[in-house]
Amino acid sequence: MNYTPKSQDFFKNVFDVVRLIPKGRVTSYGAIAKYLGAGGSSRMVGWAMNASHGVKPKVPAHRVVNRNGMLSGKGHFATPTLMEELLAKEKIKVKNETIVDFEKHFWDPIAALGF
Repeated sequence: MNYTPKSQDFFKNVFDVVRLIPKGRVTSYGAIAKYLGAGGSSRMVGWAMNASHGVKPKVPAHRVVNRNGMLSGKGHFATPTLMEELLAKEKIKVKNETIVDFEKHFWDPIAALGF
């Protein structure tokens, strides 16, 4: 199925992909958008992450960062340090608001789930 940003279910589809990210791994907004067939919609994935807090079942939004591994969404968590704290619990180190060894921790949904 090809997903588009206009799909009513786009946020739900984003949430479903994010729930598949293994603990100790991260992905990017763009990688999720590309997996969903909406490669130019990484910003919309960000909007979905901003709307994910309180969604059931839980969406591990802390595992989604920008293409450079920066915690660009940290301002949308309950506290300014919560995103980094959640990543630290999963043994992911952050320095200067950026994932250390980003490539090592990167989870590509296309490679992991197929396309």
